[in-house]
Amino acid sequence: MATAVPAQAHAAHPPHGPIARLRARDPWLAATRRAGRAAVVMPAMFALCSKVIKSPEMATYAAFGAFSMLLLVEFTGPMSQRVRAQVAFTVAWMALLSLGTLVSSVTWLGVVTMVVVGFVVIFCGIVSSVLAGATTALLLGFILPVSLSAPVSALPARLGGAGLAAGASLIAIVVLWPRPAGDPLSAPAARVCRAVADRLRTDAAFLQDPGGDGRAACRAAATRADEAAAALRGAFDATPYRPTGLSTGARALVRLVDELTWLTAIVAHGGPPSGSLAPEPVAAPCAVRRAAADALDRSAELLAAPRSDPGALRAAMDALVRAVDVMEKDATSRLPVHPPGAPGEPAGDEGEFLTSLDVSFRAQELSYAVAQIAGNVDLFAAAESRSWLERLLGREPGGLTGPLASARERAAAHLDRHSVWLHNSVRGAVGLGLAVLAADLTSVQHSFWVVLGALSVLRSSALNTGQNALRGLGGTLVGSVIGGGLLVLMGHNDTVLWFLLPLAVLCAGIAPAAISFAAGQAAFTVTLVILFNIGQSPGWKVGLLRIEDIAIGCVVSVVVGVFFWPRGAGAAVGRALAEAYSDSADYLAGAVEYAVGCCTAGPEPAAVPLSEGRQAAASARRLDDAFRNYLAERGAKHVPLAEMTTLVTGVVGLRLAADAVLGMWRRAGDAHTERERAAARAELLAGAGHVSRWYHALAGGLDGVRPVPEPLRHDREADARLVEAVRRDLRDAQGQATATAVRIIWTGDHLDAARRLQATLVPAARAAAAAGHPGTAPEPAPATP
Repeated sequence: MATAVPAQAHAAHPPHGPIARLRARDPWLAATRRAGRAAVVMPAMFALCSKVIKSPEMATYAAFGAFSMLLLVEFTGPMSQRVRAQVAFTVAWMALLSLGTLVSSVTWLGVVTMVVVGFVVIFCGIVSSVLAGATTALLLGFILPVSLSAPVSALPARLGGAGLAAGASLIAIVVLWPRPAGDPLSAPAARVCRAVADRLRTDAAFLQDPGGDGRAACRAAATRADEAAAALRGAFDATPYRPTGLSTGARALVRLVDELTWLTAIVAHGGPPSGSLAPEPVAAPCAVRRAAADALDRSAELLAAPRSDPGALRAAMDALVRAVDVMEKDATSRLPVHPPGAPGEPAGDEGEFLTSLDVSFRAQELSYAVAQIAGNVDLFAAAESRSWLERLLGREPGGLTGPLASARERAAAHLDRHSVWLHNSVRGAVGLGLAVLAADLTSVQHSFWVVLGALSVLRSSALNTGQNALRGLGGTLVGSVIGGGLLVLMGHNDTVLWFLLPLAVLCAGIAPAAISFAAGQAAFTVTLVILFNIGQSPGWKVGLLRIEDIAIGCVVSVVVGVFFWPRGAGAAVGRALAEAYSDSADYLAGAVEYAVGCCTAGPEPAAVPLSEGRQAAASARRLDDAFRNYLAERGAKHVPLAEMTTLVTGVVGLRLAADAVLGMWRRAGDAHTERERAAARAELLAGAGHVSRWYHALAGGLDGVRPVPEPLRHDREADARLVEAVRRDLRDAQGQATATAVRIIWTGDHLDAARRLQATLVPAARAAAAAGHPGTAPEPAPATP
């Protein structure tokens, strides 16, 4: 049983010993693994080129090529996938090296090309976490040659050094302490599936037999499910980039995070009632819960072993569909619809009418969420089971767009003036271009450190850019002192320097993760002092020259940060939240309009709101990137993380509620009817309008243009009008409600779920609005009936 005790015990008893502490700071020893490889390969390549081949040019590019390819990037997945990614990265690195060499002799051409290359490389990181994680390493492949001017005749030596480093790096990745295959999401996602399945079975047992200690068992199962969901979300948010690639399996897997978050919220709201049980018979809804639990268990099994037979999951999904069909027929047969004015009809019984569908609606909502999850797990497994040739040819198992179409869609989503990624790309590109210009105009020695200094400290806000500049300069100063002290102690003994070089590289790779950014800068400076003193006699001044170079780069980065984006990531999250809520509200309204077009007469059926759905998804992606930038930004958070997380996950709930409405009516396959049901149409559209306008008002509050509104109250008069519309317009010849009547009521329930979400969002939104506009905390707006 998962409880909070282990985490508390861990906090009370921190890890003992250097290895345990290293594992705590460096999960899975990822940085240590990279540093160990680099400590072997980088000195070996430098020695080969400088002592055997006797080419200083080759030695420089072999050393920094190995540094870039082993320390600054590490690909994940199966070994074959990692090798292909490493080869593609090498080709791109050498292409950038060639381009940088060709433009390095002309200052204005080098600056302009740096801006273009910087923007393209940084912005393309939005396509996948693989590209995002390789951004710094790719930029180094251009920064090094463009800032070290050389004629075209130097290109073969530069490519030769980089090629040797690439070949050695590829061998090292395969042979030297290879990274275990795996991804950060499948295991925690499987745990959520199992925990929610256990909760569904426990809740179903309690609903059918509420005696004994069933309520305590339900609470315990709920705790386990909540902990598993929090762990999954934590694993998802812990990475600086959205952890997905362009492969079909990766894109299917990352969708599970939002869907499982939504599922846990549905299950939490639809659990056993705290007071008396609902009057609705629960046998059919409980059968749906158990069938959904079976499908989640089979999903967990397939996540753990994606190459296994998916037949068990598909059989479980067929069983879930049958259980939902039985429940919908049962709900339709029991709907208490009477002709208006019929003898014995109770007055004002809309509460009984709607309550009669409450438990079955929760089961229907649950079944849709589980179907989406199981579909993505099945797609993930099919993608992972493809042969190498099928992957090479790009043959998709179905269900998702191809990689190129997906890349275009992701990039287009961020061609927006409020996109954090676009801001960072523009600012980074301009900063690097100005650093190249400054290095050339000042004619400093080792001018590429000017550009590297700007690259290392550019962050999301001017304040934190300045903080990182100070840390970088401080670390460089400490490293210079240490390196200079070593040179004074040993003189220019090349043998000792060769022995110290691997140790320095190892420390430079581990220190940023295990200690701090400044410690990494210090260790890297020591490495450079040793590297540039082997076989030469520049002495300790190398460190001081690097301080001068990096100081220029830091000044450039601070100026660019102030000019392009002085407000930081917090303000960007607020704008992204506002856009995401507005677009998701429009999508929900469009889904309801499509629903009423399916169930009532009109000139023509309403169009499926595909564009609204794509816009809502694009806004959600921009919000995800802004939120990650907010989490990664150093310094105090003005809005507590719990409130910010509430607002981010609220967008998920609103958007997926629209998905559910759209999916319910499209799955039903109802043809456009000629029967006029104007009353039901009017009530649903009015309800959707109220909810959509409220979320637009919330967006205005988050953006600081108006107060955050009070949550909408439950409108019982609207319930009564919808009940009357169903009584009058949605009966068959025998006076019994139709399946369309049930779906209309369930559409209203989805709108009510979006309304109930407002109560949890308002306190968090007011906290965010007050933090974003200090001294002008928004006043509560009057409640909207």
